[in-house]
Amino acid sequence: MFELVDTINDSPTIKLIGVGGGGSNAVQHMVASGIEGVEFICANTDAQALKAMNADTVLHIGQSITKGLGAGANPEIGRQAAMEDRDRIQDLIEGTDMLFVTAGMGGGTGTGAIPVVAQIAREMGVLTVAVVTKPFPFEGRKRMGTAEAGIEELRGHVDSLITIPNEKLLSVLGKNISLLDAFRAANDVLRGAVQGIAELITNPGLINVDFADVRTVMSEMGLAMMGSGVGRGDERATEAAEMAISSPLLEDIDLSGARGILVNITAGLDMAIGEFEEVGNVVREFAADDATVVVGTAIDESLEGELRVTVVATGLGQQQAQQAQIRSVQSARPARAVARGGARGAVAGGGVGHGAGTQPSMMGQGGAGMAGGQQSGMVSGVQGGMGGQPGGQSRYSQYEKPSVTRKHAQGLAQPSSGSQDVEYLDIPAFLRRQAD
Repeated sequence: MFELVDTINDSPTIKLIGVGGGGSNAVQHMVASGIEGVEFICANTDAQALKAMNADTVLHIGQSITKGLGAGANPEIGRQAAMEDRDRIQDLIEGTDMLFVTAGMGGGTGTGAIPVVAQIAREMGVLTVAVVTKPFPFEGRKRMGTAEAGIEELRGHVDSLITIPNEKLLSVLGKNISLLDAFRAANDVLRGAVQGIAELITNPGLINVDFADVRTVMSEMGLAMMGSGVGRGDERATEAAEMAISSPLLEDIDLSGARGILVNITAGLDMAIGEFEEVGNVVREFAADDATVVVGTAIDESLEGELRVTVVATGLGQQQAQQAQIRSVQSARPARAVARGGARGAVAGGGVGHGAGTQPSMMGQGGAGMAGGQQSGMVSGVQGGMGGQPGGQSRYSQYEKPSVTRKHAQGLAQPSSGSQDVEYLDIPAFLRRQAD
C-alpha cells in the first residue's frame, strides 16, 4: 500500500544581521515596521547597546577582546571580535537561504566584523546581500577612508552590495530635517528592500516568484540597487515604477545595462493588465538586452487605489567597465606609437612629448603628455598652438584622430625605412624587437 507524503518544502529562510551600532539601529527600525517572514539578529561588541535591542536574537561578540566596551573605532578589533565568535555566527546562519547584512561603515565593529559575517555566509552557500551606509563628510577623511576600505573588502564576500551615503541625507532631505527622521529615511531604503523581497518569495501571487528566481538575479552580481515606490491615481503604475528606480538616497550609480532585474508589483483587486505593462516599460528602458528579468505580482486587498512596486537591479556598472576597458585599449595603441617616436612624438607647434623615463599621459585620443614631468612644457604646447596652427589657435578636433594619422596629414617627416611605418608601429614593441 502506498502512503501519500507531503513533500512541500517550507518557505525560504530569510535573516537580517545588523552588525555594530549602526547596523543594530537599522534592525531595530525593521522590527518596529512589523515585517513578516524575516528573522532579525543584532551583533555588537557593545554590551550596553545590545540591551536596548528588540531583535529576535542578540549576539555579543568579542567579549574577551573588548570586555563588552565596544571596538573603539578600530576595525581590526571588530574583525578580531567576529573571528573570536566565528562558530556562534555560523550557528546563527545555519539553515538560512538568504542573508541580509547591514552596518554603518567607518567605525570599528561594523566595518571590521561585517566582512567576516558575510564571508562565513558565502562559505556556507547562503545568498548574501549587504546594505551599508557611508559616513557624513564632516566626520573626517580618516573615517571616510576607513569606510571605503571596509566596503572594498566587503565587496568580495557578498553576492550584491548596496551603498547609502549619509551625505545624501543632507542634500536630499535638507539641513532642517531632524537627525532621527534623516536616519529613519536611510533605514527605509533597507526596509523597502527586505520587505519587497520577503513578500515576493513568501507570499504567493498571481505571477509567482520563487527563491530560485531571486538567487538567479542576485547571485554574484556585484553592485546593486533596491528601491520601492507607491503610486495612486490614473498614472499610479508608472509613478510607482519611476519612484522605485530613482531612490535619491542611494549611491550615484548608472542603472543602464543592469544584468539582473527583479520586480514585485503589489496592488489591490483593481490592478489592470495595462498597469503591468507600464511597469515593464519603465524597467525595459535601463535593462541590458540580455538581462535576466523576473517579474512577480501579488494581490493585497488593503491597497485599494494604491500600487506598490519594488525593483532590485543587479550587475550594475559591468557594461560601463567593459566599455571603458575597450576604450583604454584603443587609446593605448596610438599612444605607443607616439612614445616610440621619441622626440618626433612631440605635438607640432611646441607641443609636449614624453621625456625620457616618463610615462605617457592618457588625455583622450593622442592626448599630450608632460615632457620631463614639467608643467611649463604643457603650457608652452598650448600657447604654441597645438596641431601647428598659426597664432596659437588650437584645433582640438584633430585629436579625435590617432596621432600617427595627424602627423601624416600635417606633412611631418615620416621615416623612410619601411620598418618604421604606421602598420609597423601598431605591432607591440616586444614583437617588433623579436622581428628585428
